[in-house]
Amino acid sequence: MYAIVDSGGKQYKVQEGEILRVEKLAGEVGDDVSFDKILMFSDGENVNIGTPLLEDVAVSGHIVEQGKAKKIIVFKYKRRKRYRRKQGHRQQFTAIKIDSIKN
Repeated sequence: MYAIVDSGGKQYKVQEGEILRVEKLAGEVGDDVSFDKILMFSDGENVNIGTPLLEDVAVSGHIVEQGKAKKIIVFKYKRRKRYRRKQGHRQQFTAIKIDSIKN
């Protein structure tokens, strides 16, 4: 059984028991989270596709971790013009453990 949810402008395939890293959500570790934008649901035999969303499916979980991803380097360079800019960035994320998918 799995579902496809929309969070932070991205789509994720989720199953019960897995840990999902999404864009930063408000909340503390241990808080409950529910996804309201469910795009698709499959129970193994039947597939339900929303137009655009499914109303009767609920996906819930709880926050496991609030953190930052590894640093990436943003380097801008123009040859022969003495132009160089170096900047680092660490994207914040929320790790969510999926507890249940209810149809």
